[in-house]
Amino acid sequence: MARIAGIDIPKDKRTVIALTYVYGIGPTISSKVLTQAKVSPDTRVKDLTDDEVARIRKVIDKDIEVEGDLRRSITMDIKRLMDIGCYRGLRHRRGLPVRGQRTHTNARTRKGPKKTVGARAKKSAK
Repeated sequence: MARIAGIDIPKDKRTVIALTYVYGIGPTISSKVLTQAKVSPDTRVKDLTDDEVARIRKVIDKDIEVEGDLRRSITMDIKRLMDIGCYRGLRHRRGLPVRGQRTHTNARTRKGPKKTVGARAKKSAK
């Protein structure tokens, strides 16, 4: 099993797919990394030589922000938005959708499970 950016990537998958297991690398970036490292995208991870793995690691370390660094920078960006009090920051702070989605219905991913508000029973007049 090859270890790239602190992640054990699966050995039975094609290299172009296996690299997407690293946070911050999708299919497009994976293809670009393999092109720069001069590695065939169809090669299985278990068939990679140590030299090829080293070249892939070198390209990722040099050009792409991944895993812990990327998570940290995203967290800091959100914290900055909340600190300056902009609209997007307020939405993050309240746990509501940030990008203009409707909230009258839906938005359950951000808002959590429904909190039913029932009508109060009337007191009987005797």
